[in-house]
Amino acid sequence: MSKFQRDYIITMKDVIKEGDPILRKVIDEIPMPPGEEEKEELTCMMNFLKNSQDPVMSKRYNLRAGVGLSANQIGLNKKMFAAYFTDEKGELHELALINPKIVSTSTTMIYLPQSEGCLSVDRDVVGYVPRYERVKIQAHDKGGNVVSLRFKGFASIVMQHEIDHLNGVMFYDRINQDNPFQLPADVEIRSIL
Repeated sequence: MSKFQRDYIITMKDVIKEGDPILRKVIDEIPMPPGEEEKEELTCMMNFLKNSQDPVMSKRYNLRAGVGLSANQIGLNKKMFAAYFTDEKGELHELALINPKIVSTSTTMIYLPQSEGCLSVDRDVVGYVPRYERVKIQAHDKGGNVVSLRFKGFASIVMQHEIDHLNGVMFYDRINQDNPFQLPADVEIRSIL
């Protein structure tokens, strides 16, 4: 039985930090339909994201603000993540996805000019992280239903960041190691901000 029951409050002490082997592991798929345990874990993960963005709750529990949280970031070998954020158009995204995979991408790419952040990384990492401008994802929702979703812009970046986590990839793996501010030369790429 997981400790992440419906009323459990995830804090930063629950978040696995870089260097832990689970962040470099390809995470196991969850048999469908998901059980109550997975549903409650996803609820806890979503509550953490909401709390982390709430000024009162984040101060009370000393939380770093996050827009996405993958299960392996709290030590679970389960292919699922929660995301809660507002995109550049002001649209709120509240997602709990199980066994997500990218099924198609745009040829155009984007990046955040200030790099990306990660709840599992307690240091500033500089450099551009090239991401696809648009992605189509297939996943299961908490009810076990297959969903097909399209994302662009900031939402696309969040989805790719979280799916990378589930495949053992950290965001800084995608930064050019020789020149952190060098962008791929053979593709159309722009800053989204």
